[in-house]
Amino acid sequence: MNGVVAALLSSALGGTAGALTRYVIGATDPMTLAAYRFGIGFLLIFPLAFLLRSKFPKGKDAIWVALLGVLFFSIFFVFYNLALSFTTAARGSLALSCLPLTTMFMALLFKKEQFTGRKVAGIFTAIGGVAAALWTGLADAPPGAWRGDLIMAGATVCMALYNVWSRPLMQRSSMLGFLALGMGFGAAASVSFAIGSGGLLHSFVSFNRGEWIAAVCIGVFGGAAAFYLWVYALERTTPTRVANTMTINPIAASLLAAALVGEPLGWNLLLGIGGVGTGIWLASTEGRK
Repeated sequence: MNGVVAALLSSALGGTAGALTRYVIGATDPMTLAAYRFGIGFLLIFPLAFLLRSKFPKGKDAIWVALLGVLFFSIFFVFYNLALSFTTAARGSLALSCLPLTTMFMALLFKKEQFTGRKVAGIFTAIGGVAAALWTGLADAPPGAWRGDLIMAGATVCMALYNVWSRPLMQRSSMLGFLALGMGFGAAASVSFAIGSGGLLHSFVSFNRGEWIAAVCIGVFGGAAAFYLWVYALERTTPTRVANTMTINPIAASLLAAALVGEPLGWNLLLGIGGVGTGIWLASTEGRK
């Protein structure tokens, strides 16, 4: 499997997790849901890394991986869950599609990647489709949805930094060792806060059967599987190409959210998906020499 295909599968799973988050977020809080997502994810990833004798980061690298883990697997996903308490899964996922632009800027800033006109055109085509879809669909959105859209777009800075700084750390250890250590520290931060705030205990006694199923699925598919594929992709291709596949996220999110919570599917979403698909094709292919 090449890096772009792995990233596409990861983004599709992420969109599915977004719809499930929208379904369950009313019964809990953003930090507690992050604790479930990556607590379960870590419990699945760490034994796999241990059994396969994966090389874990050491020394200063371990400290950087731990900090990146807290930034991404805790802080980013608190903002992610908070955003989905204001806006729909489809709109939140469309706003998250700003990630390629943020990653491109960070990669350029830290001199991690070189850009071609085709790559830049692909990224801005995808972002243009997202912007048009969000703007034209504002009338059908929940009151105050723009707050969630802005929170989600701003949160992409956390994920962009993770994308850009991950690869050298991963290359000095291993894909699974890097993921397990970072996710472990991120999960520990979220779980500690969720216990201290009482959110974890509250969810234990208040979740119904459907909410438990959603929380477990978020952990298995949105935590373990999605981010195994994400770091697999980061190990094999450039940060911007990986990030640009995030724009497939709204397709999965909107279809599942329509079924779970009755979110509308409008022509504006099709407009966004069209721009996204064109952008992915442009940025992920080289064109004629």
